[in-house]
Parts: sequence; structure tokens; C-alpha cells
Amino acid sequence: MNTPHKPPKAQSADIALLLEGTFPYVSGGVSSWINQIIRAYPEYRYAIVFLGSRRSDYKGFRYELPANVVHFEEHYLYDDLVAPGLPAARRGSPLAFEMMSALVNSLRQGEAQRDLTLGLLRHLVREIMPGGKLQLDDFLYSERSWQLLCDTYRRYCTDPSFVDYFWTVRIMFQPLWLLARIAHQLIPVRVLHSASTGYAGCLGAMLRQRRGLPLILSEHGIYTKERQIDLLKSEWIRDNRNVFQRDPTELSYFRQMWIRFFEWMGRYCYEASNPIIALYEANRLRQIHDGAKPERTFNIPNGINLGRFAPLRSQRPATPPPVLCLIGRVVPIKDVKTFIRAMRRVVNQLPQAQGWIAGPTEEDPSYAQECENLVQSLGLQAQVKFLGFQKVEALMPQIGLVVLSSISEALPLVILEGYAAGVPTVSTDVGSCRQLIEGLDEEDRALGHSGVVVNIADPQALADAAIALLTDTPAWARASAAAIARVERYYTDTMMFDRYRKVYEQALQDPKGAR
Repeated sequence: MNTPHKPPKAQSADIALLLEGTFPYVSGGVSSWINQIIRAYPEYRYAIVFLGSRRSDYKGFRYELPANVVHFEEHYLYDDLVAPGLPAARRGSPLAFEMMSALVNSLRQGEAQRDLTLGLLRHLVREIMPGGKLQLDDFLYSERSWQLLCDTYRRYCTDPSFVDYFWTVRIMFQPLWLLARIAHQLIPVRVLHSASTGYAGCLGAMLRQRRGLPLILSEHGIYTKERQIDLLKSEWIRDNRNVFQRDPTELSYFRQMWIRFFEWMGRYCYEASNPIIALYEANRLRQIHDGAKPERTFNIPNGINLGRFAPLRSQRPATPPPVLCLIGRVVPIKDVKTFIRAMRRVVNQLPQAQGWIAGPTEEDPSYAQECENLVQSLGLQAQVKFLGFQKVEALMPQIGLVVLSSISEALPLVILEGYAAGVPTVSTDVGSCRQLIEGLDEEDRALGHSGVVVNIADPQALADAAIALLTDTPAWARASAAAIARVERYYTDTMMFDRYRKVYEQALQDPKGAR
């Protein structure tokens, strides 16, 4: 689906959805949930603020905007990092740079400076707003900014390259001025709703600080945790120390900077948000650990439309189809390589088995290519298929198992969709997957297991669990029955919509925003 020629614009809206790298440009997961939420409340007029990395990273809308999206705007965090032409010399405000120097120092010190850092962030936000004392050109080109960079590099940086340090700081902080401009210019709205912390949550906190609006935060995964995983695995962050300088137990200074930066953006968002909603209890406790006030937190599980998937049960065979299907983006956090390695063992014992990978490959083309290379090296070209994005309803009647090999998840909608169609699952022990498969409490556990949970990055265990279910029709049928019973009792969209309707009603009745 292509981007509309003229996205809708409005003078005002009821709810501003603040979205980072999701709907409407990315399919599945959080984007599917956002699409559900918007369509569930036709009585509300939504404004969408989409934040992306670079415009070139997004190839068009994956979803049609619902009719009650009356305003859409998009902004890209890492475009225009270099100004055209030669900039003019600037001195910069001494007070503003003293504040920024103190902020950089407190970020470096971490938890011990928590209250100080939040206060400095709020002061900094005021000064980077249009008309404030610290404008983007001051940060990019002023003498005081250069002095601050040189001083912090000499005092703190353990990596030799000043050039890399210079660009790391620019790439990290420059988007804040973009967020400040968005917050200044956004049309009037009554409620803010962010689907994550990070840059979208930071924008929500800026708007909360500037306009006093209620800010609702709904976290599917924990953004700071997921960014830490990305940063620890990333190859684009250099460690320029040589082998004699490097301590293998110590993170490079650049990685530490990025991790601390996202941690403190998360705290800034938590401080501004009420309520703070998680999908399940372990994530709620993680939010509290990361700085959320306990009394502001509670859980609303995902839910799905049973009417969309229940009719598919009659199309399914009585015996398990020997098809294992991973439904999700082909990205490292999904650990598709473990699924592929598991398929080698599955095919050794079940030659008729197939492994389907149903999800887009555009987000990380190099990783997708590595996965295709692995398929070839294991001789699985005839058994493992990359299907690209697929309609889930078309897959469910054909598959025996939904498989998740992820190293991080929240409460995966794809498991619930499989359950509603009667498809059991094999999943790694991440997020709420054990709760979904084995049950949350005594009443839930009495329904039985709706699949098998295995350890992360263990292709043998993943393969053996899948083989055991696919070769034992009675066990597979029991897991299917438990899956249907669990989703019908605990995870319907009507339950989720009723709870979010109350959240919206309370926020809309409190124009100043609860604190």
C-alpha cells in the first residue's frame, strides 16, 4: 500500500498518537495493535505523529488510515544532520551550555544523579524550544558547543577517535531539537497517547511539560531494554580501542552513552505519564524498576478479534500439518537463524516438514541475506521458504505450529491469532510467552498447556518440542483446545477495548492531566 498523496490535516483532534517506527509504515506487532485501537473508537478524532529514522527507510504505508484519523504528520530523526553551506560563527549562551554540560555529566553518572538529571532535562527542554536560549545552530556550530565536546571527550571518553565521538554526540542529541519543534507546532489536542518511551515518549513528555496535557503511555515491549539489546549487538557503534586498551568486560564509551541516553529519555517519559500501561506483570515490574511510579502502572493484555479467526478452525485438518511457521519481521531480535537451525533437525526426523518465514525482510536487508545464506548452507532450500508479508488468515489453515524463536517479545499478537484459529505454539521463554502457553494463575493453568516453552537460542530444544507436538496427534489436539479456551477467556479484543475506553474517558475528563 502506497503513501497517500495528501495525508489528512486538521485544525484540532481529540487524541494525538505518538508513534516511533511503527504504524502505518511497518506491518504487524505494535502496528496491528494501533490499527485496532484507532478503529475501535470511531467517536474519537485522532492525530498521528509518526517519527522515523530516515525517509528512505520507509517504502510506503502498510495500512490504510482509518477514517477517524483526521491529521497525519511525519518527521525523520536522522535526515539533515549536516547543514548545507558554511555556517556562521556563533558564541552560544553561557547559561545554556552550563546546563548542557551538567546534563552530560549527570547522564554519565547514571542512577546516582536521577533527580538532578530529570530536573536538568526539563530545564533543557524549555531552552531548546523555539525562542529558547539553546537553539540547534548553537549546539551544532557555536564555540561553546565545540569547547563542551572537547572537554567531555578529554575527561570521559576511553575510545581514541574524536571524530567518532563528535558524530555520536551529534546523532544522539540533534533529534531533540526536532522533537521540540514538533511539540511547539502540533495542532491542539486533548490527550496524548504514546506507544513507547524513546523518542516518541520523549515527545509526549515535552508536550506534557509545555501544554499540561494528559499523557497515556502504552508499552508493548520495554523500549529501553530492546534498545539495549540492539546497541549491544550493533556493528555501527565502533569500539576504536586496540587490543591492549580494551577490557572485554567493559562496554565501549559510545555504547554506554547510547544506553544511558535511552534510559534517561525513558525516565523523563515515565515522570510525565499517567497511566503507564504494560501488557503483563513482568513488564509492569520492569517499568517500576526503570523509574515508573507504581501507583501509575497497571496491565491491559492484548486482545484479538475472535470473529476474524474462529471460522478458520473448520478449515483445519484433524491431524497436524507438518508446517512450522514463524510470523514476524526478519530482524535479529526475532532470532530467525535459530528457527532455521532448528529446521535442519526437524527435517532430519520429518523429511516432509516445512518451515515458513512469513514477514517483511526490508527492515534489515543484511540480516535477511544472512538468513537466506544460512538456509543454503544447511541445504534447506526445498524446506524453508521466505514468504514475505502474508495475511495471517491465509496461513492459519495450512500450518501445524506457530513458532517464535525471539530473544525479546512482549505479548505477541501472533500467538493469540494462532490460538483463535486453533494453532498451538512453540516459543522461547521471553516476555509473556510462558504465561500464554502454560497459564497465569491456577484457573488459567487448569486449561492446560497450549504449546511448549523452550530456552532462548536453543535450536535443538526448539526442534524437539516441535517434533513432539507434530508427531503426537492427541497431544497436539489437546494443545489446540487449550489455546482456543485460553484466548476466548482472557484475550479478546472486546475486553481490551473496554479497558482502554475507560482510560480514554478518564483522560478526556481531566484536561490538565493527572499527576
